Amino acid sequence: MNGFRGGVRDRGCFRVRATLRRVVPGRMPSLLLLLLVVLAAPLRAEQFVLFDATFTFTHEDALQSKPSQSHYYIREDGLNPQRPKDWTAPVDYRNGTVHLRLEVLEKPAGGQPTSWSVCYIPYKGRDHGYGCIGTGPYAAAGVIEKDLDMTKFWQNDDIVWSQGVREMHLVLKDDKNLHAHKRPDPEKFFPTTVRMTLIQVSKGATYDPALVPKLTVPAAQ
Repeated sequence: MNGFRGGVRDRGCFRVRATLRRVVPGRMPSLLLLLLVVLAAPLRAEQFVLFDATFTFTHEDALQSKPSQSHYYIREDGLNPQRPKDWTAPVDYRNGTVHLRLEVLEKPAGGQPTSWSVCYIPYKGRDHGYGCIGTGPYAAAGVIEKDLDMTKFWQNDDIVWSQGVREMHLVLKDDKNLHAHKRPDPEKFFPTTVRMTLIQVSKGATYDPALVPKLTVPAAQ
């Protein structure tokens, strides 16, 4: 996975220009002028895809998932290998946002409200040792997208963000936060096929879908 990282650099250009004028009297060489243009021009927002996973989840999968049922595990080898180790510096993702995109490809008929909890599992945690965002409930196939503040989701402070994220746990639930495998009517939840993508956006930047390849919205039927 590459091509997802960019930068925003919009400070310091006036100080550099003044310094160069003192050093280089008269007309500036074209190379120095080019340097100033590069420094002054805004670059792309800092963002990266944490994971992009398409999978089918059956009732049997939910019962057999370990160590916890109704969990779909995205282990370390399923995450972007170029994700930062430190989410606080030099680029601040910890205080940024996350763009969650859920494409529900298949879901049992009947309109049963369904949701996913999406949990960050860090290399180092405190207290409970993890934190989760959520898709919110949905009743049919389609695409759900939302931008979430990284400082406001459940137990976000239980993660030592400077140590990075090791894996992600996706938990299938109903709209009352009950794990799907505990329901007396699992046929309303299973099987389901989804594509889930998480894009981490740095503090002060705005999610740019143009920087994420191969994300398309299916045509209406």
